[in-house]
Amino acid sequence: MEAGTLYVVATPIGNLADISERARETLALCDVVACEDTRVTGALLNRLGLKKEMFVNENSRERSAAPALLKMLSEGKNIALVSDAGTPCVSDPGFRIVRACRAAGVKVSPVPGPCAFVSALCASGLPSDSFLFAGFLPPKASARRAYFGKYADFPHSLIFYESPYRIEKFAADALEIFGENRAACFAKEITKFYERFFVGKLGGVCGELKSASTKGEFTVIIAPRGFEL
Repeated sequence: MEAGTLYVVATPIGNLADISERARETLALCDVVACEDTRVTGALLNRLGLKKEMFVNENSRERSAAPALLKMLSEGKNIALVSDAGTPCVSDPGFRIVRACRAAGVKVSPVPGPCAFVSALCASGLPSDSFLFAGFLPPKASARRAYFGKYADFPHSLIFYESPYRIEKFAADALEIFGENRAACFAKEITKFYERFFVGKLGGVCGELKSASTKGEFTVIIAPRGFEL
């Protein structure tokens, strides 16, 4: 029996109108949708008029989920791998099943689309020709500050994800380590109704954050030292 294909499908990061026609077609043809949260993905599938078997592949289960998904693929099933929002495997589950498929010789096909850090970077006005994407840093302040210190003089843009619960502490640490004159962008709720970009020198941006709502996931970009807006 010929093995199925694992499709790595990017889904909207906020605005459901951003789903691609190819993503729709892929979700429609697949036998199983591997997702983080069946409620989130179920809502998307309902919006598309699709009813599909869903298999939970969130972070705490990913290690055990990979063999089960690989077995389905070996039985000829096609699987769409999605995350709650954006591109799977980018600060989201998916790496282990993709690695298992590559090791087993099972076809993996990307269905590209929305990605929060790419969207933030292209709209920030900060250097985008070369960058380091670090995703979510460890939650402890000491680890975060150590990372900032290590890359304080990195000659390219630094990109991070941060939750609304830690963004104020993140901003305070960034201000102390990088300095008030470092150019930065804090983007929240990208593609959603309350989308907002805070762009400028860190001192001013951190001041704006203190008087603004911090609801929603953030993408933070720190420009290299010496860059002027």
